[in-house]
Amino acid sequence: MATLKDIGLAAAINLLSAFAFLVAFAILRLQPINDRVYFPKWYNKGVRSSPTRSGTFVKKFVNLDCKTYLRFLNWMPDALKMPESELIDHVGLDSVVYIRIYLLGLKVLIPLAVLAFVVLVPVNWTGHTLERIEDLTFSDIDKLSISNVPSGSKRLYAHTVMFYVFTLWTCYVLHEEYKTITAMRLRFLASENRRPDQFSVLVRNIPPDPDESVSEHVEHFFCVNHPDHYLTHQVVYNANKLAEFVAKKKKLQNWLTYYKNKCERTTTKPTTKTGLWGLWGTEVDAIDYYTAEIEKFTEQENKERERVINDPKCIIPAAFVSFKSRWGAAVCAQTQQASNPTIWLTEWAPEPCDIFWNNLSIPYVDLTIRKLLMAVAFFFLTFFFMIPIAFVQSLANIEGIQKVLPFLKPLIDMESVKSIIQGFLPGIALKIFLSVLPSILMTMSKIEGFTSLSSLERRSAGKYYLFILVNVFIGNIITGTALQQLKSFLNQPPTEIPKIIGVSVPMKATFFITYIMVDGWAGIAAEILRLVPLVIFHLKNTFLVKTDQDRDEAMDPGYLKFSTSEPQIQFYFLLGFVYAAVTPILLPFIIVFFIFSYMVFRHQVINVYDQIYESGAAFWPDVHRRFIMNIVVSQLLMMGLLSTKNADISTPLLIPLPILTIWFHIYCKGRFQSAFVTFPLQDAMVKDTLERATEPNLNLRSYIKDAYVHPVFKASELERPPVIDEEENHPLLRFANRNQLSGCDVRSKLQRVIHFAEKDKIRTVS
Repeated sequence: MATLKDIGLAAAINLLSAFAFLVAFAILRLQPINDRVYFPKWYNKGVRSSPTRSGTFVKKFVNLDCKTYLRFLNWMPDALKMPESELIDHVGLDSVVYIRIYLLGLKVLIPLAVLAFVVLVPVNWTGHTLERIEDLTFSDIDKLSISNVPSGSKRLYAHTVMFYVFTLWTCYVLHEEYKTITAMRLRFLASENRRPDQFSVLVRNIPPDPDESVSEHVEHFFCVNHPDHYLTHQVVYNANKLAEFVAKKKKLQNWLTYYKNKCERTTTKPTTKTGLWGLWGTEVDAIDYYTAEIEKFTEQENKERERVINDPKCIIPAAFVSFKSRWGAAVCAQTQQASNPTIWLTEWAPEPCDIFWNNLSIPYVDLTIRKLLMAVAFFFLTFFFMIPIAFVQSLANIEGIQKVLPFLKPLIDMESVKSIIQGFLPGIALKIFLSVLPSILMTMSKIEGFTSLSSLERRSAGKYYLFILVNVFIGNIITGTALQQLKSFLNQPPTEIPKIIGVSVPMKATFFITYIMVDGWAGIAAEILRLVPLVIFHLKNTFLVKTDQDRDEAMDPGYLKFSTSEPQIQFYFLLGFVYAAVTPILLPFIIVFFIFSYMVFRHQVINVYDQIYESGAAFWPDVHRRFIMNIVVSQLLMMGLLSTKNADISTPLLIPLPILTIWFHIYCKGRFQSAFVTFPLQDAMVKDTLERATEPNLNLRSYIKDAYVHPVFKASELERPPVIDEEENHPLLRFANRNQLSGCDVRSKLQRVIHFAEKDKIRTVS
């Protein structure tokens, strides 16, 4: 059992590690040669130039100004200077709202910590229960916890009352934050610059028509049902195989560039082997080999491109349909298009850079089956992952190591080594073991068929949160092996589960303290150092870069990984809320994490990260829901813990809390969530009116024309069906383009309706 001394040693180790990372970051960020690694955001915006272009040869690579090294912590106040309104313009609303989650944690936990230390710590410390129990091993940390309060004591009323106070304060802060972010989102959408997704919807499950192509069918349907607002459309091609050819060709081109650069430096022809990764096989001339490989892939790419364009089977029953106004797009995206609710399904189109093109080719009927299979797979992954986690955790303690490696017993018995193992090793072992999990969960989300990167990240975040809740939190606070834990759950009625878990909660406080220090202190400091992107940039800069454009492409600014970082925040909030009334000593460690993370990520979004999409904080309802889940879980565990303390009167007093918390969530959902799901028609009309007044000659068709063309076709002209080509070249349609009219505006709408009536009100013949 870790003592205060062990925790103090672990804190010192992690603080020194974090400080070492910060010093390394402060030195590296000042070197001109690393400028693109630590300030890529400004390079992408075109407002920062390379400092390596001027000065002496040494100054191009090393900063010789000693005064700058004395201000190595200046990045902290600099990160806090930019006002929030300016920050939104600079990085977008997604990044700003994400950073506010850390601020929300501070708003909740700092008052909780003050109240807990003023009220609950004296109540726990003066309980003197643990000292009266013979042959019981405990630490000073346990004296500060609820374990030191006698069973059935009236002191437990203090914990009950304070838990009500904690819940009320947290719900108040959450309500205010939800209201604030809702207003921020509406202002952001109202002031946002024109984007193709504001005028477009994604249409899926288009019914087949024997007389028309998918493209013709889409045009005719929307010309009749949205005659005043339909503008144009782009059918979706299954170009996944073509995209693979393009990606492979790009990799080969990088290798060819590398060997050409090597040849120029050494004046000798480089060689490579034809086997896997160039490690074995016949040795050949590298430049000739990769030139031939590129030519071969270029030929395959051209053949596949031709097949995709000409094969009707490559056109899937989905399309991006664009409208002449945001109002028209909003009406289409938020209404049912046909009497059969399973066809002509519409939703807001993701912005072009947010689309996950691989999943657009998945038939709509397969999505439900895929989601069911992944739900089952996630269930088994969650519960059977307990086995390796329990094994790793068993090795990350004194008893486990002595059992497996008995010859290390003399070393382990040393006081300093024992303190390091108990105060440091469990947290780092769990952190390393969980490092492979995000990629697994993201793959599962991709299999489910989500069509945008933002939805993939939100879905993966939900899975990751549940996994952490079950395995990292519940799985660690229950003693015994994973199979014993599972058996205990299965053999007990549901009403006993909170009691089983609650009785173990105080015992695991020291483990979670070590985990917070390893993951939340040193881990966040390592985030700002960006060691891996630094090494990769210099490798690319040495071997692949020939021009300034190559150097810009070698930068890897990264982005906020919502799928992993947001569940981590939720986990820390869960720990804080659970232990606020159980072991308050945990709260300062979590508060340090939130403060440090807020500064680090504010600096990163200002200077480093370049978000690949902007959803307008569409993820916030998920964040709020998980906060509510954390509160409810902590309330259930508190009831279970009090029931083990024979608090027969105070325990029932907590029963209304989960009910009131769920009611609060339902209220917030009904009050605010619509702003994150739908786009108000009133706001759409205001933006359309302002745009028509300020840009009366805007050619919207030209603006949207190539927005939703698959990226592999962006560099080449995509051949469209002949009927569409004829319409594009028709003199009336050229007139329509100049006057912002759609094709159906210059044809007889009445004739269209008659044709649709003749084809069962759905099909028409041009």
